[in-house]
Amino acid sequence: MAREWIDISLPVRHGMIHWPDNPVPEVVQTSDMKAGAVCNLTRVAFGVHTGTHMDSMRHFVADGITIEQMPIDASIGPARLIAIDEPAIRREHLEPYHPQRGERLLIKTSNSERCWVDNTFREDYVGVEDCAAKFLVECGIRTIGVDYLTVAPWHDTVSTHVTLLSARIWIIEGLDFRGVAPGDYDLVCLPLKIVGSDGSPARCVIRPR
Repeated sequence: MAREWIDISLPVRHGMIHWPDNPVPEVVQTSDMKAGAVCNLTRVAFGVHTGTHMDSMRHFVADGITIEQMPIDASIGPARLIAIDEPAIRREHLEPYHPQRGERLLIKTSNSERCWVDNTFREDYVGVEDCAAKFLVECGIRTIGVDYLTVAPWHDTVSTHVTLLSARIWIIEGLDFRGVAPGDYDLVCLPLKIVGSDGSPARCVIRPR
């Protein structure tokens, strides 16, 4: 495999897929050179948990640290991509991979092939059950990345977040692993430095190691 960077971020578009109670994403051109303006200008408006993004502890921990305080190496460095073909991710599905302390662990599921094909929000996405989140805390991983808009399952969107974020595990959500094979990668994923925020949009790329 060539050691080229692979973009696993979702394109940001007007009206793109988003969490049901979040604002509809807007990407609007407010100044157009074709209409005689001196330059092109675009206005964007959407929630910080839209598309490819990162959660800070403040998202589900009232006094948790905010996104601009994230250590840069939480989302830059070696990472491992694993594939789990199950309707939900449970402890027993992660145990064979022996997650390591300090590891940046990316998880590919059927979400990548099923859930990014249009702007339809899908409640049947594959999420990480709280029992699996507790196991990852025991293992001491540094960062987890998943291929839907949330790490938690639809039937309980709170518990997994609280378990991971309370343990200061950083969360990358909204990744697109279509066409990407499991393996070891270099990861670069940087959120915007939004002061006091519970999360931020991010651009995320990986490169085979």
